[in-house]
Amino acid sequence: MAEFSAKDVQRLRQTTGAGMMDAKNALVENGGDFDAAAQWLREKGLAGTAKRSDRENTQGAVALARSGPVAALVELKCETDFVAKSPDFVSLADELAQLVADSGESAVAEKKNELDGLKVTLKENIDLGRVERVEAGEGEVLDTYLHVQNGRGVNGVLVVVSGGDQELAHDVAVHAAFGKPRYLSRDEVPEDLVAAERATLEAVARNSGKPEAALPKIVDGMLNGWYKEHVLLDQPFAKDDKKSVAQVLGGARIVRFAQVVVGA
Repeated sequence: MAEFSAKDVQRLRQTTGAGMMDAKNALVENGGDFDAAAQWLREKGLAGTAKRSDRENTQGAVALARSGPVAALVELKCETDFVAKSPDFVSLADELAQLVADSGESAVAEKKNELDGLKVTLKENIDLGRVERVEAGEGEVLDTYLHVQNGRGVNGVLVVVSGGDQELAHDVAVHAAFGKPRYLSRDEVPEDLVAAERATLEAVARNSGKPEAALPKIVDGMLNGWYKEHVLLDQPFAKDDKKSVAQVLGGARIVRFAQVVVGA
């Protein structure tokens, strides 16, 4: 029989977040070896997370980090708002974002053990979501924005502008955070999506009794409205909605744009 005390069980529980009987069994199975028992619990916990992987994880945190001319966004996903706000969860998201900014997107693999451990401790379907990294070239301006809610980021934007200043880049980043465009320009919208939307709008116009001869022009106008909702350059600018983002840019150009929103 392995030699260990109730204090050993309690310490293992606190370290791993395991239940009392699980912690006791882990010590029995591993001859009282604390580190081996902790590893055993992790492995068993990870096996358990497979059962949780089907549960929806639409909550989480978005972390933002910068490293010189580089900025990164990382989304860490979970099931509940309670976990999303927990210090350990937010801290890991921040560490992941800094790793990506410093060393590239593949660097998130360095935190696999910490991510797996968090799944066990917090007992939720925790997973890495979107990862974005942008770098400003010579003569380009990088700016970022992170909307923070209840102690963690929920909506992050990275923008690189050519031919503009820092204020312009920041204004675009703030606008994008709240406009939530799906695309930077019309050219980025998939052709099949445009065709499907046009067909839907044509049906709507026809069913509302619009004259057949006028349908093409009416549908074009409705499609322009759709672009204003989903395309960054077409959106009415948040600080002056009489102008589009493209008009505010003037001679400047958005070189790169990325946005990560929790649950999107």
